[in-house]
Order: sequence, then structure tokens, then C-alpha cells
Amino acid sequence: MAEYRGKKVTLNKPRRTPGGRKKFEVFVKNDAGRVVRVAFGDPKMSIKKDQPGRKKSYCARSGGIKGKTDRTSANYWSRKMWGC
Repeated sequence: MAEYRGKKVTLNKPRRTPGGRKKFEVFVKNDAGRVVRVAFGDPKMSIKKDQPGRKKSYCARSGGIKGKTDRTSANYWSRKMWGC
């Protein structure tokens, strides 16, 4: 558990954000040791990782985006949800 803006939050565990601007959010510590909120995903779209063609296409498309290995980037967490 960590603290973000006075609230206790769980680190490195994505959760849904009902009614939010993004579909998921996750709290992580950055290089400076501060807890940051990373929001990702379109709330109007569904993840269809069970369809091999769509998964392959998304993983190829998102592989060239910056932040593929940075835990504080939305791309990292989105790729993790897709299983890339």
C-alpha cells in the first residue's frame, strides 16, 4: 500500500475507473519514488485479446510506441493487458 493524494492505494494493480475519462488506472512509483497515477484505455472499446488476429495487430502496432518498457507509461500497461 502507498499513499496518493492522501488516499491509500495499491501499487502495480490495474483497476477499472467507472465513469472516468479512461477505462483503467494503475498507481506506480516513478524513478523519484513518488506515486503516480497512469490512466489508459478507451472506455468505449473492448479488449479482444482472445481473437489472435486482433491481438497480433495490436501488439505489432503498439510495439513501436515509446514507453514499451517504462512502468509509468500507458503503453506499458495497455500492452500488459493485451498480453504482448
